[in-house]
Amino acid sequence: MKNNTLALFGGQKTIRSEFERYNSIGAEEVEAAKNVIDSGVLSKFLGCWAPDFYGGPKVQEFERQCEAYFKVKHAITVNSWTSGLIAAVGAIGIEPGDEVIVSPWTMCASATAILQWNAIPVFADIDSETFCISIDSIRKNITPFTKAIMVVDIFGQSSDIDAIMELATEHGLKVICDTAQAPGARYKGKFSGTIADIGGFSLNYHKHIHTGEGGILVTNDDALAEKMQLLRNHAEGVVGNKGVDDLTNMIGYNFRLGEIECAIGIEQLKKLQTLIDGRQKAAKRLTEGLLGLTGLQTPKTSENCTHVYYVYGMVLDIDQLGVDRKRIIQALEAEGITGLAAGYVNVHLLPMYQKKIAFGSTGFPWNSDICKRDVNYKKGICPVAEELNDKSFLGFEMCLHNLSELEVDLIIQAFKKVWENLDELK
Repeated sequence: MKNNTLALFGGQKTIRSEFERYNSIGAEEVEAAKNVIDSGVLSKFLGCWAPDFYGGPKVQEFERQCEAYFKVKHAITVNSWTSGLIAAVGAIGIEPGDEVIVSPWTMCASATAILQWNAIPVFADIDSETFCISIDSIRKNITPFTKAIMVVDIFGQSSDIDAIMELATEHGLKVICDTAQAPGARYKGKFSGTIADIGGFSLNYHKHIHTGEGGILVTNDDALAEKMQLLRNHAEGVVGNKGVDDLTNMIGYNFRLGEIECAIGIEQLKKLQTLIDGRQKAAKRLTEGLLGLTGLQTPKTSENCTHVYYVYGMVLDIDQLGVDRKRIIQALEAEGITGLAAGYVNVHLLPMYQKKIAFGSTGFPWNSDICKRDVNYKKGICPVAEELNDKSFLGFEMCLHNLSELEVDLIIQAFKKVWENLDELK
């Protein structure tokens, strides 16, 4: 038997042991959490207008440190990034029936946060190289009913936010930047997520830094910050005593992040750049090692951007390879690579959008007077995203592992071994 016989056909696996699971939690976070527990103050929020409306000491400290780190005027912690998106959409003054343009190539919460306010998601296609929302597709989807654009900085790099902000200004639209997967990435020297009207980051357990669950909203707009703080903490019960006159969308929630999570977040934030440096170093080594493999496009980073590699996104030229994606993934996984993804997601094709059923059973909000036109969610409206999902995108979830140089080299060897045996896979 040849040494390069694929493991899929009985050869020896290239990778014979599991890689270390990604874990950014250390002794510092344990000590920080213990100190909060010892204090007995696990949360200090009050859902009324009082000194503790803004939370306890660790919430305050974490928010101030995020403001300094990301160079923004306001940072607002929330108990999940989904909560953050809901608060952001509400804060921009969305009205029932308003349209918000969003990428289909994202976690479903990006679009669901729009529906939570009885607004209508409109899906714009993505760029074939960066996988971020396409400005040309945004432009084509703007209607008289468009109120905002939700940009998604997917996989670890920024969208073309300057061009999007210029387009938004031209049409009088607000911009929300979902930078869940790209904390610490930069666009023209500024942090991704900080240029839009509202941006923010996820602190979910498999993100670059995490508190288990959680999120950080950022803005330089005082009025938007106040609205998001209100929405986070029972707005309707606070506005009277706080003296808030604009009651638009002041239906509040309990989106509050606790003292333990914020204590952990303070320690995590200190590590962010070091963690990014390690991820970028591994990605650079991987790209250099995969260079020249036929029919394989490695990640593209836009000019003036940095990439923090939540996902290492590749594209297969199936026609050139003569082997379909499923077969290639089977061969790579047999060699011991874990964390491969066949495609990503097309949110507009989820059952909720195909059947147009969200609230209740009769099709609200689409089948109601607030929806001003028949919004199309049929397959074909986002051809780039659909083709990538159905046929050619191959993701490697770098968020799953702490990759050493040796482990990166083993991944490269596994890819090369499979590519050397493509004829055997046909």
